[in-house]
Amino acid sequence: MIGEIDIFGVFVPSVLVLMFVAYLINLVLRKLLAGIGFYRFVWHRAIFDLSIYVLVLGLVAIVSHRLIT
Repeated sequence: MIGEIDIFGVFVPSVLVLMFVAYLINLVLRKLLAGIGFYRFVWHRAIFDLSIYVLVLGLVAIVSHRLIT
C-alpha cells in the first residue's frame, strides 16, 4: 500500500485517498444510524463515530489491497 497516486500532476499518498473514501462511507453510515435511531443506545457518540471510521478505514484498506493484488 505504500505508494502515491497521480491526480492531475499532483502526487497524493494512497492512504489519503483511502481515508477520503472511508470518510464518505462513514457519512452514509452515520446518516443511516441516525435515521433508524441507533444513537439512542450509544453512550458517547463522538467516540462511537471515531471507532466506526477506524473500522471502515481498515475495511477499505483491506478491500483495496485485495483488489490491487
